[in-house]
Amino acid sequence: MNNSFVIDGHNDLPWQLLSKFNNQLSKVNLNTLEDTHTNIPKLQKGRVGAQFWAAYVPCDTQGKDAVKRTLEQIDVVHRMCEDYPDVFVFVDSVKGIEDAFHDRKIASLIGVEGAHSIDSSLGTLRTFYMLGVRYMTLTHSCNAPWVDNWRVDSGGDSAENNGISEFGKKVILEMNRLGMIIDLAHVSVKTMKDALEISKAPVIFSHSSAYRVCKHARNVPDEVLQIVKAKNGLVMVNFFNDYVTCSNSANISNVADHFDYIKKVAGIESVGFGGDYDGVPRVPEGLEDVSKYPDLVAELLKRNWTHDELHKALAQNFLRVFREVEKVKNSMSSSPATDDAIEYEKIKSDCRTSYGYDYNTAERQLLGKAVLVLCLVYTLFF
Repeated sequence: MNNSFVIDGHNDLPWQLLSKFNNQLSKVNLNTLEDTHTNIPKLQKGRVGAQFWAAYVPCDTQGKDAVKRTLEQIDVVHRMCEDYPDVFVFVDSVKGIEDAFHDRKIASLIGVEGAHSIDSSLGTLRTFYMLGVRYMTLTHSCNAPWVDNWRVDSGGDSAENNGISEFGKKVILEMNRLGMIIDLAHVSVKTMKDALEISKAPVIFSHSSAYRVCKHARNVPDEVLQIVKAKNGLVMVNFFNDYVTCSNSANISNVADHFDYIKKVAGIESVGFGGDYDGVPRVPEGLEDVSKYPDLVAELLKRNWTHDELHKALAQNFLRVFREVEKVKNSMSSSPATDDAIEYEKIKSDCRTSYGYDYNTAERQLLGKAVLVLCLVYTLFF
């Protein structure tokens, strides 16, 4: 791991900074922070070379202040890099990650966790990209007006979009055009299949595991793993006990079982690391914090993983996916931005205005028809 640092797909330290300190970085020292899975010494001990920091806000912000809250989480990641420039460097490209590896700094990337954060707005999506966001998880644990989440499969939510709606397909293609990675953690199986079919670029599961090993709806079933293999995508294994063993307890060997299984079904090119540290209440014995990645690598070596296989899982697989995403972006560079808007009825609420929407046209048409009928009745009977 001195020669191949780990690229991890999902860490919720920014959420901890919000919930514990209201994003006031002046009140926290990331070198000495102890009541989290993540701090600077732990990251360095864990040989973390690149980290996607989650810009996450809960589902109850949907249709309210989700965009504002997400912007604040994007901001706190940038400020982390500014406050600790000897440790973190903000990057938004493959070259940026490789340069950070060379300089022995932790490449810091941003992933937005849940489409509720863009409030069904392609303009907001593009603005997030300009601020450095390089993946968006299509849902968290709630449906968005154009895409269904994993709870549909567990019976917790009803399917509202049958996977991805027509507007949602435009979001996927706009992400391709921008060069933003599509993340399918937290989505329904139908959404997984729709996105894999629609996207012109490989997709990732930034923090999911294998359904066959633990039958939890947050994990990836075999038929999807096979499509991921065919489409050159990536499943970054989650360490949350509930997704590892479907119980409160788990250990490092149980996590390695998911690595083995995904390698078996989808191939070594489809395996990565997505710990979900600081976003979950329980982690396996032996993987208590971000310092423990080398112990997991040691466990995989005991299982006869080769150095080449481990280098792929640690970093090369993700870099391959990201390069392909950038390649698709370049191939679509002459395509104009999509400016379609979602139907107003899909998002109508007391928390939104209707500027730009001509939704009153239908009401005026109905009123006109009613007036015409009244005129005919008056003519006939009076």
